[in-house]
Amino acid sequence: MALTASEVRVARDGTSGGGALVRTDPIRTAAIAMIVISVLWRAQIASRGFLAADDYVMITQASESDLTGGYLLSLYNNHFMPAGRLIIWLVTSAFGLTYWPYVLLMAVGQAVLSVAFYRLLRTLLRPSRLLLVPLGLLLFSPLTLEATSWWAVGANMLPMQLAMVLALGSQLKYVRTGRKRHLVSLVLSVLLGLLFFEKALLVVPLVFLFTACFLTDGGPVRAALTTLRRWWPSWLALTTLVAAFFGVYLLRSESSLRRPESIGEVVSFLSQLIGSTLVPGLLGGPWGWLGAGDGAPVVAPPELGRWIAWTFMAALVVFTVRRDRTAGRSWALLSGYLVLVAVLLASTRLGSVYSGVAGGVPRYVSDVVVVAAICIGVALVGIARPVPAGSAPAAPAEPAPPTDPVSAVEPEPARQPEPVAPRRPVAALSSRVGVIHAETPYDPEIEPAGQLEPEPTPEPGPASLGPEPAPETTSEAGSTSAVDDGSVARPAPGPDTAEPGPREPAPPPPDWLAGVPERYREVVTAGLVLVLLAAMLGTAWTTSRYSDEWALKFGRSYLDTARIELASAPPDTVFFDTPIPPAVIPELSWPYNLQSRFFAAAGARPVFVHETENASVLDGLGRVQVATIEGSSIRPGPQEGCGYLVGDGQTVRMPLDKPRDDWFWIVRIGYLSSSDGTAVLRLGQGSHEFPVKKGLNQRFFEISGGGDAVELTVSGPAISLCTNEISIGNPIPKPE
Repeated sequence: MALTASEVRVARDGTSGGGALVRTDPIRTAAIAMIVISVLWRAQIASRGFLAADDYVMITQASESDLTGGYLLSLYNNHFMPAGRLIIWLVTSAFGLTYWPYVLLMAVGQAVLSVAFYRLLRTLLRPSRLLLVPLGLLLFSPLTLEATSWWAVGANMLPMQLAMVLALGSQLKYVRTGRKRHLVSLVLSVLLGLLFFEKALLVVPLVFLFTACFLTDGGPVRAALTTLRRWWPSWLALTTLVAAFFGVYLLRSESSLRRPESIGEVVSFLSQLIGSTLVPGLLGGPWGWLGAGDGAPVVAPPELGRWIAWTFMAALVVFTVRRDRTAGRSWALLSGYLVLVAVLLASTRLGSVYSGVAGGVPRYVSDVVVVAAICIGVALVGIARPVPAGSAPAAPAEPAPPTDPVSAVEPEPARQPEPVAPRRPVAALSSRVGVIHAETPYDPEIEPAGQLEPEPTPEPGPASLGPEPAPETTSEAGSTSAVDDGSVARPAPGPDTAEPGPREPAPPPPDWLAGVPERYREVVTAGLVLVLLAAMLGTAWTTSRYSDEWALKFGRSYLDTARIELASAPPDTVFFDTPIPPAVIPELSWPYNLQSRFFAAAGARPVFVHETENASVLDGLGRVQVATIEGSSIRPGPQEGCGYLVGDGQTVRMPLDKPRDDWFWIVRIGYLSSSDGTAVLRLGQGSHEFPVKKGLNQRFFEISGGGDAVELTVSGPAISLCTNEISIGNPIPKPE
């Protein structure tokens, strides 16, 4: 088979496959390795744990529902997540109450997010090995561990993070090329996030801030106005999408807004959120965790670690801004998005019983990690500007006869010099106060010269999505750039008539030690390496400690034990439908914390009854035990050896040692009867009739009511009933 010239060059270099990739693009090779390591590591951490709290509730709801629009559009804790509900329904229908499918789904989601983020960095940033720094921040930050291990979090956060990355990439390509398909992909990206999490609404202001800070020149006001005017189709499309979403969401939701109890509560929350969670988390922290039952742990950073993290973050901001004042735009973008997140959390999480720890929950800032990684990357590396599509390289020279033993070498076809492919305008290199763009080797969204299809020039008018023409000025190098329009990037759907020229050389990588005297450079370099190494070790330590905390799952042990016990229990073993331990599902999740609903998708379900002579109960470890009642009991009766004597047609009042609130209770009555008959027990407004058998017996039954006494009425031919054992409360294991 004939070989192309590029294949011959690879053969002559003695490299192929992975070796050629490492030599030609070591950054991509390192990125692939980092992504693979991150996905496998996070999957191993997730597999050590199990389902937790909200997972059980959502799986139960899926097992009880048909796949209907009403189910998909229903809210969970006021969260709108139809796509997440669809996935849970499909997994539950196929596999039941199990965890491994969700581990697989989270690993796939993380891999897709990682690849998309890497592609965004390659498109946005200058070519530099420092590109691996923001990539590593997103891949390994402990602040995103919940999103890759706890399904209830990952089902919301991973799609939102992916939507953020895809939306920013689409907006960047739309600004650079003006192509309408990127506008469509922008809307679809935001829609993807909204189908999983209503918090994805924050993607819209993020796209605006991204455009104003990174793709537009001028001061804050000028940049904002230019962003609104220049790329109004983006804001029109996104506003329409948001309005439609609110129309669906507000019809089904209840207000989640809360009012903080005091200014001190807000200050404490912000101190936790930024000082103890976000800043240490961006630098490998928090280095310590506080267990929170089966759920993910909350941060517990040491005081020294907090101060070190803040010191390093402040030094990074000062260093990048002094090196390049335009880096301040990166920190402005990060600060702006952080304000949006803080306001949203303060208005929905404070003023509740959990407000004291709300600022220490990492999942609340998982989306901020994406923005922080992008901003740190821009501050360190700088923004790239694409190479003009018409700047084609010179035609290759005629291939020389092969000197190595390769038969029938087929040269690569050369491009036809005519006709000249139309060029698209690209971002101008600005020397004013703003973002300094550097050239990237390629723009993946712009086809090579000679392959572009010329697009018709749009007619002038407000309906055109292309930007309005602007005066051009010729630079010393002979290139043209838009001036005095407030915009760095000037997309245009129409062709550019400029003749293609040779590829401009890429600017050299930044000299990070330009301001450091030569004699100190080795020391400074060694210090930076030590800081990076410390951050990596801190991340590994924090992740390892999280993994240990996540592996402790009481719910898994309870479920496994219950399955074994139920499979070996006698056929007549019955239970009352009572809540499972709060350590598995909190009491606030009622009625989905009832055993009947918890075991709905578990395969081995207990037999639940409303009345029985002999009841069993699952103890706190999931073991089947003989049941008794814990709660209120009647005071001892006046008849010695009998307690309370009740005859045919009589009603006897029996006071309780402790009053019972009006609620759903289980009653146990032990009695001695002279004959068969019936009895009625009353508790406040509630009553229950049950059969009476001759001899010494007991009866368990449900009742709904409350009060400080019970009344018992019996009926039957010549019946007399003695009882001194009536208990009202909840079933517990009978002491041995």
